[in-house]
Amino acid sequence: MVSSHALRAHLLDARLAGPVATSRERSLHRYRLFVARDPRALIGLEPERDWSLIELLGLMGEQCGVSADPAHTSGQDVIDPDRTVAALGSFADRLGAAAKDGATVLIGTGHPHRLLGFYASLAAALSAAGCTVLTPAQGRRVDMTTRFGVRTYNLDYVRGVAMVREPGAREPGRTPGAHTHSPLPIRTALAAAVDARSALPTLVIGDHGWVCGAGQLGIEAIGLADTDDPALFVGQAEGRVSVAVPLDDTVRSDYYRPLTRYVLNRACLSQ
Repeated sequence: MVSSHALRAHLLDARLAGPVATSRERSLHRYRLFVARDPRALIGLEPERDWSLIELLGLMGEQCGVSADPAHTSGQDVIDPDRTVAALGSFADRLGAAAKDGATVLIGTGHPHRLLGFYASLAAALSAAGCTVLTPAQGRRVDMTTRFGVRTYNLDYVRGVAMVREPGAREPGRTPGAHTHSPLPIRTALAAAVDARSALPTLVIGDHGWVCGAGQLGIEAIGLADTDDPALFVGQAEGRVSVAVPLDDTVRSDYYRPLTRYVLNRACLSQ
């Protein structure tokens, strides 16, 4: 079992919290896009009100521990590990409640290279506890606008976790999935479930557009977010995201294993 003290130490050692790889410049760029209501930063969330840059910095400082000083414009961002530990506790509590209720769950990630193992462990534990882990719209086409133009992906599931792949990506040597912030995959999955008159999730777990897209539609959503993902924290502040866990979402995949153990142990779920 991983104690909260050991977890905090690991967060700092692995740079999941404390000084993280995300630069202050990148975070500020994303904050400005969010303030301008650019879809690239909203990732499926429609804020209830306009946010100024100063207000957003204050919120990110409160929920993540980053500097709220607008004059701080360079260097590496810093996440308060105590905020991460507290949020992981809330995340685990929601998992435990979902397991107790036999919830219907959809799990998706825009970071399959890094976070697939973390989410797949949650999927297995929730399924073993009696939850239904949904996999709607398997293979469905998703056309997403990128900086390179419109690109076609396919919705896929690996070990119960949704992601998007480029066509042909199942071939040997191809990547396990594509990185995306888009809410289109969750919208595609939910629309397919409605069309098939099948179950809709009562809880969505994930990151990026998976969380914000679900929360915007009134589905309970919990997930992980880096300092350059302000939409999840605004969603939490406005009541459409239940839990947003501040951490670096692009470290080595094995660095998330202690977090998995901590969350599943606290949620009283098998591993």
